[in-house]
Amino acid sequence: MADSERITPPWWLKPMNKVFMTVMRLGIVKDGPMVLTVPGRKSGEPRSTPITPFTVDGKRYVVGGFPGADWVRNARAADVATLTQGKRTERVRMVELPPDEARPLLRAFPTLVPTGVSFMKNAGLVTVGRPDEFEALAGRCAVFRCDPAS
Repeated sequence: MADSERITPPWWLKPMNKVFMTVMRLGIVKDGPMVLTVPGRKSGEPRSTPITPFTVDGKRYVVGGFPGADWVRNARAADVATLTQGKRTERVRMVELPPDEARPLLRAFPTLVPTGVSFMKNAGLVTVGRPDEFEALAGRCAVFRCDPAS
């Protein structure tokens, strides 16, 4: 995916993410979403965003919902990231997958992360939310594997 392809997120997304992350940090939301924190690629300051990882064959993955999203570009530049869920924190390496490896994971995404379907519809990336529509996003939407950091 070229960095030139950017979809502008809705105006309310960043404020809503901040509220959602606060709720998650308080432990109100227990399962599913996590807070991903990576250093900013220019400032080096920690940047956080909510994500919903999913597991396939014992490995955890996350999909970038907007081509060119800041968190995706920061994750590409970072050596390590932090995943937080409630009081639990873990350091991970964000390994971006090439399109061929991303396709089957994107195909499984609507089943494994049903809350992500409406998000991707609202972004204009899919219309109906069928697995083949998600699979077609390979190379356009980043897919990362979250490996434990040593």
